[in-house]
Amino acid sequence: MKKTFAALLAVATVAGALTTTPASAQRALGAAIAGGIVGGAIVGGAVAASQAPAPVYVAPPGPPCRWVRERFWDGYDWRYRRVQYCD
Repeated sequence: MKKTFAALLAVATVAGALTTTPASAQRALGAAIAGGIVGGAIVGGAVAASQAPAPVYVAPPGPPCRWVRERFWDGYDWRYRRVQYCD
């Protein structure tokens, strides 16, 4: 519904701007510019309001984890590996 309204408003604004005659174009130039700015602000506001982001669920942080270098015997030699420990 909002998109349809915004599209109709944009078409009406463009149609209104094109209906001026060349003889009166010089006299109504300020009004046409002001009407375009106001119409653009209305259409822009309608489009911006219709594109609101959806609410997002943020999970609480889990337990703090850290990486620790651990020495282990593999049967032949001592080796090192990185292991993650979570408290």
